[in-house]
Amino acid sequence: MPTVHDEFYVQNATRLLSARDFRSQVTPNPTQKVTLIVAACYIVAIAILWHVPYLNLILYPFKLLTVGLHEMSHAIAGILTCARIQSIELDPDEGGATRMSGGIPAITLPAGYLGSSFIGAALIACGFDTDASKVASLVLAAFFLFTLWWARGNLLTWLLILGMSGLIILFWFIDDSLALRFFILFIGVMSCMYVLWDVIDDTIARKVNASDASAFAHICGCCPSQVWGVIWLIQAFIFFALGIIVGLVAFKESAAQQKEDSKHFLPVPGSKNAAFPSIAISSAWYLVSLASGTLVLCGL
Repeated sequence: MPTVHDEFYVQNATRLLSARDFRSQVTPNPTQKVTLIVAACYIVAIAILWHVPYLNLILYPFKLLTVGLHEMSHAIAGILTCARIQSIELDPDEGGATRMSGGIPAITLPAGYLGSSFIGAALIACGFDTDASKVASLVLAAFFLFTLWWARGNLLTWLLILGMSGLIILFWFIDDSLALRFFILFIGVMSCMYVLWDVIDDTIARKVNASDASAFAHICGCCPSQVWGVIWLIQAFIFFALGIIVGLVAFKESAAQQKEDSKHFLPVPGSKNAAFPSIAISSAWYLVSLASGTLVLCGL
């Protein structure tokens, strides 16, 4: 009959094995090390280009894209809380606005920062695998369509999304979509970094008079906006870290295996493996183009 000492030993052994298993899962293989190095280079490059005159124009369209993800997160939270989305707008000064009626402000206000950081973390995780990056790009295409519908009177949003869609299609064709994987990784890193910077700039440093945090603090009435900014900043860091951890745990395939898998999962049109999946992806992009053209005729 097992004693208390035996049960204690079994529990400790189980914890030790679980800890070892987790360490082995998050230990990067050679392909994942390359991905982490590229992500680190992205962070350094973004940090440098952010404040360098003229060179910061390189990041300008991607800053607008992250603003679009921020506004899209507001809109999604609005829909989930039964709001009616009236419009989404982006402006050349890297600002944006989501106009809605109804909804629950206590949910829709923090959704901008937290939603875009969650999307960025998800894209970082998908950036560890080529096939996952393909799926992520299709999800982004769906986001783009919704954003275009709500922003159908905003020319800047149209130009931005059409440009990004063109890049996604282009990178899909390069080296069995390897370029697409690193592009999705870049968008994820950019989105997470922009959220971190924006939260610090808008709430903690209080360089703007009004922000989502200040409006949220006004509704709650218990803490100043700086406190909510710190809380959201911590949550954004957690999302960033979780994106990397999920990528390390979920996608252990080598670069060669990913390349081989990519040839059979949504291959590029015209390749020898492009049977039904290729037709499906081509049809998806044609539907996106058709829907975009319809929105142009109806809204612009």
